[in-house]
Amino acid sequence: MNARRIYTYGGKPARRNLTVADMQAMKGRHRLCQTCPSTREEAAACADAGIDVLNTSDADLPAVRAGAPETFTIADLPMTAHLTADDILRAAVRAAEAGADAVYTPRSLRMVEMLAGEGLCVQGHLGLVPRLSTRRGGLRIIGRTAAEAVELADDFRRLEDAGAYAAEVECVAAEALAAIGPLSRLVTHSIGAGSSGDVVFMFLVDICGESDPAPAHARAFADLRSIRNRLADERLRALRAYRGAVAEGSYPDAETSVSMLPNEHEKLLEALSRRQDFHG
Repeated sequence: MNARRIYTYGGKPARRNLTVADMQAMKGRHRLCQTCPSTREEAAACADAGIDVLNTSDADLPAVRAGAPETFTIADLPMTAHLTADDILRAAVRAAEAGADAVYTPRSLRMVEMLAGEGLCVQGHLGLVPRLSTRRGGLRIIGRTAAEAVELADDFRRLEDAGAYAAEVECVAAEALAAIGPLSRLVTHSIGAGSSGDVVFMFLVDICGESDPAPAHARAFADLRSIRNRLADERLRALRAYRGAVAEGSYPDAETSVSMLPNEHEKLLEALSRRQDFHG
């Protein structure tokens, strides 16, 4: 797809691989992929790999936007960083001004309605919200019974009515999302909710094999954990060798030290020998 010309919420011209309208039009027809870089380097790698959608914290958004300037990016508004309704609104507007294409919040329908009312594209959260998991009886799959899946369908409707365009659907029985998703206008971002989501989301650390332990719904496509462990081992080996070399006097040596100019050392020793008191 050719990049779309847009204006950001901050009034700046930009180009994006996708718009909200594109994703709504693709719903049920084309599956997209998503992950969550936090640095410019990670974001650039995601863009080079053709990842369709990114999400990152509002604090990391400038770095991610710099690394992937044309990739649709959602700014997460951390629950503990922004507390009051005014805090949340200010943070959302700042993120949109900085180039976020949408904002994500697992907060109440009232907060979703407030943000959507300002023209922001809002993604909510359905199914299991890990930070609120105690209300669900712990970390578990949602919608494994018909009765609970019907309750989930009601949650879909309420979130859509509040003005959200999308929902992260986490740890939901695959059949439940497959049945409910097509009935809703929400763009569904599936994480641990099967393959029927409009967007499939997995954390970058899970994709790259850095999680230990990894969640049951994740699949590692690399083994960065082993590489990081080897790097850590090599760093420790180097530090121990450095400490030993300093202790035994083999570092610094002639190759890593700078000498005075020819004959200047002798002149220095002669000058110092004439001084009766070094501090005089």
